[in-house]
Amino acid sequence: MSKVNDFLSAAGVFFLATCDGDQPKVRPLGAHMEMDGKVLFGVGDFKDVYKQLSANPKTEIVAAKADGHWMRYTGRAVFETDPKYAEAMLDGAPHLRNIYNEETGHKMMVFHIEDATAVDIPVMGEGENLL
Repeated sequence: MSKVNDFLSAAGVFFLATCDGDQPKVRPLGAHMEMDGKVLFGVGDFKDVYKQLSANPKTEIVAAKADGHWMRYTGRAVFETDPKYAEAMLDGAPHLRNIYNEETGHKMMVFHIEDATAVDIPVMGEGENLL
């Protein structure tokens, strides 16, 4: 998993794809971390992305680095039930506590990707499996 997390860190911003019925939806994300052998992502419980992943957990993340390499990370989103993951995500990005707190009622929902494939793809040539 470290290779996936390292790639996402090098890219900075990455894109998460979901489905809203039969309409694909793509949005930029940046919140991720590695913990307990998993790469974890955070989304708000009040956002469409959470509702879409809950209804259809099939997802794909695409990230691109400045050197021309890009990664496709595909699988099924599984939301974590242990609150330690949301706390760790918020500890890593304390500014998000302004959004996710008891006063607003918004919760950070953290997921990882199972049944995953991850490929680092150069501009030209064969891709490298990262898992």
